[in-house]
Amino acid sequence: MKSFLSILFTILIMKAGAQSKVNYDESKVEPYTLPELLRSASGQEIKTVKEWESIRRPEIVRLFEEEVYGKIPAEAQLKPNIEILEKEGTALHGKAVRQQIALDFERNGRRLRVHLLVYLPAGQDNPPVFVGYNFYGNASIAEDENILLSPSWVPNKKEFGITENQITDGARGQRAHRWPVEKIIDSGFGLAAIYYGDVDPDRDDFSDGIHPLFYEEGQTKPGPSEWGAISAWAWGASRALDYLKSEPATANSKYILFGHSRLGKTSLWGGALDKRWDLVIANNSGCGGVAISRRKIGETVEVINTSFPHWFADRFQKYNDQESEMPVDQHMLVALIAPRPVYISSAVEDRWADPVGEYLGAYYASPAYQLYGLETPASDQQPSVSEPIHTSIGYHLRPGGHDVTDYDWEQFIAFSRKHLRK
Repeated sequence: MKSFLSILFTILIMKAGAQSKVNYDESKVEPYTLPELLRSASGQEIKTVKEWESIRRPEIVRLFEEEVYGKIPAEAQLKPNIEILEKEGTALHGKAVRQQIALDFERNGRRLRVHLLVYLPAGQDNPPVFVGYNFYGNASIAEDENILLSPSWVPNKKEFGITENQITDGARGQRAHRWPVEKIIDSGFGLAAIYYGDVDPDRDDFSDGIHPLFYEEGQTKPGPSEWGAISAWAWGASRALDYLKSEPATANSKYILFGHSRLGKTSLWGGALDKRWDLVIANNSGCGGVAISRRKIGETVEVINTSFPHWFADRFQKYNDQESEMPVDQHMLVALIAPRPVYISSAVEDRWADPVGEYLGAYYASPAYQLYGLETPASDQQPSVSEPIHTSIGYHLRPGGHDVTDYDWEQFIAFSRKHLRK
């Protein structure tokens, strides 16, 4: 058996080899042909909404399940036990109602607890609600000492006071700049936040999180076409939505699934799988999100599978440096959200995520939206910096790097207000 150091050395060599192939030069993008969005596997041209919804859309969902993200088990539609951990009617200086909920899932002798943090505008019934995952625990999104700390595994981050993979008080408010909670509340929206590690810790280890609740006897990881972490996080977002739809204060709300980076990939896939999401937002989602894989700019399929193999189904690895063989590309993922509004955001300095490829992934989804008679971006040329598009497929490119900024949230709120108004 190989020693731990030998295995680690092999992994590092593989990662270095994959990273060495990274290209940022637009002139070196080789010609490629995208899979046809509106042509079925049998060659039928898709011309109507009925044909899209009954023929082509199910085909594309199945391809992404089998070849990219992995299929969620049918028996995963568990109903949790719900525990209200805290409710405060005068949060944020009286502007909001804060509620903290635990969703407890049990199966096969295993238990998973997912913490949901909800802020709703005080005195407002059924406001539209942004729902999104965070990276360092619910307490990291706001300067609010009353937010409970999750006991789930978290990556060490010493500047947050996180050591030994445990969330501590040092994480409080550390990502507040990405979550302008008061601005969201002042704009008439609610916010529901979930720590993604509650659903599935972000590491190449399937012994914890949601997956083991569905293992067969002797199984230790998902099968080749079964769900990776992105599908697991999509599953968890839908279970939070189940809860929100069951509560009188939000039962008739509109729901906006938001995600940044790997969680932007999650929001797109989650929005594709669950049509109850009224609007979907993906920020800096890059490879495996909205960026066209065949461009091979910045992070590529091989790089992402080498660095984060647990995000996807194992079968996705056969497309390492073989993107042209893929039966799908990411414009098809965006198209699965039609006719619901979708918003894509990029950043100039976030070259790893391929901002041009992100825009093209949004643009080439347009034919599906046009079947419904909806307005889509007019040109395949990426718009200028800070010139947002707010058609049914929305997009902006902002200055700066891989982050979530106030400008992003201003656009998310404006886009949502435009498309979800009663």
